[in-house]
Amino acid sequence: LKAVILIGGPQKGTRFRPLSFEVPKPLFPVAGVPMVQHHIEACAKVPGMKEILLMGFYQPHEALSRFLVSAQQEFKIPIRYLQEYAALGTGGGIYHFRDQILSGGAEAFFVLNADVCSEFPLQEMLEFWQQHGDVQSFVILGTTANRTQALNYGCIVANADTQEVQHYVEKPSTFVSEIINCGIYLFTPAIFQHIGEVFQRNQQELALEESSNGWQRAEVIRLEQDVFTALAGSGKLYVYKTDGFWSQIKSAGSAIYASRLYLNQYSKSHPERLAQNKLGGPVIRGNVYIHPTASIDSTAVLGPNVSIGEGVTVGAGVRVRESIVLHGASLHDHTCVLNTIVGWDSTIGRWARVEGTPSDPNPNDPYAKIDSETLFRDGRLTPSITILGCSVTIPAEVVILNSIVLPHKELSRSYKNQIIL
Repeated sequence: LKAVILIGGPQKGTRFRPLSFEVPKPLFPVAGVPMVQHHIEACAKVPGMKEILLMGFYQPHEALSRFLVSAQQEFKIPIRYLQEYAALGTGGGIYHFRDQILSGGAEAFFVLNADVCSEFPLQEMLEFWQQHGDVQSFVILGTTANRTQALNYGCIVANADTQEVQHYVEKPSTFVSEIINCGIYLFTPAIFQHIGEVFQRNQQELALEESSNGWQRAEVIRLEQDVFTALAGSGKLYVYKTDGFWSQIKSAGSAIYASRLYLNQYSKSHPERLAQNKLGGPVIRGNVYIHPTASIDSTAVLGPNVSIGEGVTVGAGVRVRESIVLHGASLHDHTCVLNTIVGWDSTIGRWARVEGTPSDPNPNDPYAKIDSETLFRDGRLTPSITILGCSVTIPAEVVILNSIVLPHKELSRSYKNQIIL
């Protein structure tokens, strides 16, 4: 068994700015560890997992190399990064590196998109696939969304008894099905034949219309639109439906929601990562992750759903809720931070209040997913979580509400519903 994690590249993750300026999006910490580490942990737990490949078109990056070295040591499994020479789409990358994926005689391999957060029921998918017993068949992880939100995802129509996928549509314009694609797949080497057919077809089409648009590439292949749509109804594609948590991490706001889902899971999977109330320590409410190097005053109140990074300083009487505070940030006495991501090395002055509007799914609808909101609606900034880029300084006694502050800014006054460039 192998696993391939698709991590995209620098021109992706634009909705994740200004945070993706400082660190490749897959390394952004969610619930205290880099986003993609949750995927690696899940893959490393599957018995028989021989190698994990990260695939994307980031340039060789110091942070990425460091992360891979430490992850290899921690999980005792070979982890390599394969760099695409250009953005090849979700199918083009694995087709381009098919020899690397199949080397060592891989019988099957998982493909995971890095921008999802999930319980990753990989073992269950494997057992489901083995029950269907066909070497030529493939499995998509699916989950249930509500009818209106299903339109934003790949929709799967499956046979209720066998779970065979009969129809697949990526982001349909009308309602097709409430079962959506989670971006986690189990393939066998046979998938390359199907991707190869798309590649050949693209090449022929390009040869015919080379004169009209020369910028297109035959190697850009999208698994969802090009491969699954064709495979549906052929008896080769199945869906494994999960009731576990799942969410996309497209915008910075969705990182706080993903952090909550992972922190909830820690009580079962990593209880040692959750902070406890101790005598002389800060007040902890709900699930909170605190890096061991952070220094927190005993009168601070943290939680629920708070993640405090490396070397963070939290002063007296500080209140933090539903927020991610990144390494090196400093919250001076009596600040209040709600629904906010505080960037690396940022400083918030005394008695300041930094607050955003949560973009959570509807809590009364069990199938609601997070909306990938556009930044603006009707020419106005949509209220969302507040994001401070790295090295932002906020003076004492100001209020910052529903705003995005780009890196290296020193603010002098209060702001509301602004992007501060």
